[in-house]
Amino acid sequence: MKFLIVLALIAAVSADLKPLSKEQADEVRHAWDKVKHNEVEILHEIFKAHPDIQNKFPQFAGKDLEQIKSNSDFSTHATRIVSFITENLSLAGNPDLLPAIKTRVNEMGQNHRNRGVTKEQFNEFRSTLTDYVKHHSSLDGDAEHAWNQAFDNVFFIIFSNLDGHPVV
Repeated sequence: MKFLIVLALIAAVSADLKPLSKEQADEVRHAWDKVKHNEVEILHEIFKAHPDIQNKFPQFAGKDLEQIKSNSDFSTHATRIVSFITENLSLAGNPDLLPAIKTRVNEMGQNHRNRGVTKEQFNEFRSTLTDYVKHHSSLDGDAEHAWNQAFDNVFFIIFSNLDGHPVV
């Protein structure tokens, strides 16, 4: 009986995830490639729009954003975030690599759950990041639809972890 329940859960999860086609992944990567070298500026915009996110990072909590923007710790963390997105986008569009993406995103979701990050904060992050990419690249039309589909997939996995149910 447990085996049937696990199979049902896997089927449900697979139905909720809509992997990008190769063409969609290429569109998203093309837009992302135009901004991925702006790591510090991206994180600055996110923290500026959402101080509650900044406060989730002990090394940045309560500090003046303009002062920490030039800090090497800030730059290092910004690079980690952008690299995570870049690495996952490099795997997108290849269905054989979906398990690798799930593993990486599950781990990230579990780590953020342990730090008390909320769904609302993830949605704030997504909104600000999407706005940044839209204003600094060619993210519109089909590319924007593909971007949102990619983030819907990633956030489905992250939110499952925040709820204590990692995606298998």
